Amino acid sequence: MSWTDEYRKAQRAGQKSFRACVAKGMYPYLQVLDDILENSAADTTQALGVKEIPAELFTGTKTDGRKTAFAPNFMPLLDEKTEFARKWMELCRAQQEEGIREPVQAFEFMNRFYVQEGNKRVSVLKYFGAASIRARVTRILPKRTGTPENRVYFEFLDFYQATELNTVWFSRPGSYARLTAAAGRRPGEVWPQEDRITLASLQLRFSQAYAVCGGARLAATPSDALLAFIGVYGYQTACAMTPSEMVPALQRIWAEVLALGEKDALELSMQPQPQQAGPLWNRLLGAAGVGPRLRVAFLHERTAETSGWTYAHEMGRGEVQRVFHERVETWACDDVLVGKNDEQLLKQAVERGADVVFTTTPKLMPATLKAAVTWPQVKFLNCSLHMTHPYVRTYYGRIHEAKFILGAIAGSMAQDGRLGYIASYPTYGMTAGVNAFALGAQLVNPRAAVYVDWTARRGSDIERDFKEKGIRIISNVDMNPPAAARERFGLYEETPQGVRHLAMPLWNWGEFYTKILRSIFDGTWRQAETQPGAHAVNYWWGLSAGVVDVLCSHSLPQGTLRLAELLKNAIAQGMFEPFSGPLYSQQGPVQQAGGTLAPQAVITMDWLCSNIVGRIPAYDELIDEAKPMVRLQGVDATEKPAVLI
Repeated sequence: MSWTDEYRKAQRAGQKSFRACVAKGMYPYLQVLDDILENSAADTTQALGVKEIPAELFTGTKTDGRKTAFAPNFMPLLDEKTEFARKWMELCRAQQEEGIREPVQAFEFMNRFYVQEGNKRVSVLKYFGAASIRARVTRILPKRTGTPENRVYFEFLDFYQATELNTVWFSRPGSYARLTAAAGRRPGEVWPQEDRITLASLQLRFSQAYAVCGGARLAATPSDALLAFIGVYGYQTACAMTPSEMVPALQRIWAEVLALGEKDALELSMQPQPQQAGPLWNRLLGAAGVGPRLRVAFLHERTAETSGWTYAHEMGRGEVQRVFHERVETWACDDVLVGKNDEQLLKQAVERGADVVFTTTPKLMPATLKAAVTWPQVKFLNCSLHMTHPYVRTYYGRIHEAKFILGAIAGSMAQDGRLGYIASYPTYGMTAGVNAFALGAQLVNPRAAVYVDWTARRGSDIERDFKEKGIRIISNVDMNPPAAARERFGLYEETPQGVRHLAMPLWNWGEFYTKILRSIFDGTWRQAETQPGAHAVNYWWGLSAGVVDVLCSHSLPQGTLRLAELLKNAIAQGMFEPFSGPLYSQQGPVQQAGGTLAPQAVITMDWLCSNIVGRIPAYDELIDEAKPMVRLQGVDATEKPAVLI
């Protein structure tokens, strides 16, 4: 083939890319960095020296001088008789005979590279399928704006400093931290050369498998998909796989990958579906204990004697047995060691014949997800919030509804308006509970101030701090396990005579479990199933479903008891939403009057109300025990400007 033929072939590839962009309404030439910087806030520059840059990261040119000579894929567009075409063909010959060695000059902005000198060299090297291109790189740093894309980039810079790898590129904040943790590395730790090579090889092999499966048509980057892949199979297992092994493994979890690109990947079930009334004969069989039976396993991280959380779930399991009698066989496994024996115990549950498996902590989600992919005939549910895994249904309670009522009770009882709130981990749902409590207190006492601190914060001594501040009315952990001697739980008042309990939130898991199992019996479970890969189902039920409640002490004043009952009924009947009306965060207005915060915004809220004294702790301030949970479900405590919704 002559050099002219090579040019014509490259030109056809450029014309094809040009036409495709026009058909989609996209810009059909190279992106120009100078144009991009006009609308971006650049900060400083850094000279990085000569680097090997993956060819696919070259996406544009520095100035607009040659932008129309190339299509977006860097293939030429000009006529073959031009001076441009002649020089391109000379470079083509040089590459074939001796190779192009002179590095191009390029600018890097947001991990994309724009050529200042050497556009034709990049074009020729891309034409011949070069994996990487040598470039003398100058990095242009943007200013920190707090947008998701901006935060991802600065997380990338930290990751790049530790690994010098620019082939790993995510689209969502927090992903680099998750990958670092999955690889067994500490944040900021410099990776040994061997580990860098291992990750680079894994990224390359997975990208090939991702392309084979059709990943080029999806919005998720190969790194996004790789992180989902690692979430199921584990980092070490993924590193040991060949591309031929990765393809079928990736196909088995393709729904996880498809969900990454869905704008609304999480389908919230806010209310139980109405029970389907089957044929009379089936209902009579069910009442008599005849007909299909279910075997249901519960896996807990702790025991009911030492954990109020496990105790509440075990009460729910007891309610299941009471309601269904011999139609349902249940058993529980306590003291499950996350990351150690959890996968083995899930396997044992399946081997014992479990039809349904409930894992009652978000920490067990990785093992639950892997089990759900391995045994698709079993229904797996994990007690967590805002987890977009189509293979595992998740469930949680709208506990913030109960916390709002507790806040109203507290506000009515505090003469000085000062209240304390002891939170645990800064995770999804927890921040909503803190804010709902503060709004409830503000409803009855406009001067109420809620002092919040976190048991997960390293070095905290909350009880001493509250005592020094004279705070007497405090919201603490939801309930007490039977074996614990702790008397400070729920909402209570510190008095000279001791602790006086005022109210407590109630997790009524029996209501949830019986409704879910009944939906399996009557077929409505299938109605909630989504199309493969489209959505993940999250049950998020509240007062209206009976999953959460508030128990009040009879020693409360009658007016306060009546207020609590009125609020409970109004919320349960949908007549009142805790996060409605004007809302103000510590940084400013969040919502105007007349609005109601969307459920997704309630789940993921990363701000605190204006009448709260305290802040959400940063990840590096947390105790080690809290970090695994926060990595899975933690809110982002990065300070951001107030946004009026």
